[in-house]
Amino acid sequence: QVQLVESGGGLVQAGGSLRLSCAVSGRTFRMNTGWFRQAPGKEREFVSAISGSGGNTNYADSVKGRFTISRDNAKNTVYLQMSSLKPEDTAVYYCAASPILSWPPTGYHYWGQGTQVTVSS
Repeated sequence: QVQLVESGGGLVQAGGSLRLSCAVSGRTFRMNTGWFRQAPGKEREFVSAISGSGGNTNYADSVKGRFTISRDNAKNTVYLQMSSLKPEDTAVYYCAASPILSWPPTGYHYWGQGTQVTVSS
């Protein structure tokens, strides 16, 4: 059974940084993995994704130049480095994985439980 566990969320002041981690277990091949977020009263939105090899990445326009996605396949972990954080980045952040190998990713089948990120002004 595939499990995704996020960590690294917390409270940070505007302009600060956080690094989220997503530990993936239960599957041996590398899946496309994405980060999503959901703010109170809003729909969940895409943030960033990375291919199983790490060779392809994409970002939502709202985070380009501020967030960086990466992965360490030896540790089965995907990271989201968030810098220059803004209050509007406040949300629950989820990682998700797709067993479909095409790029860009579709069919996110596996989801983590989420980690809260709060950015104070």
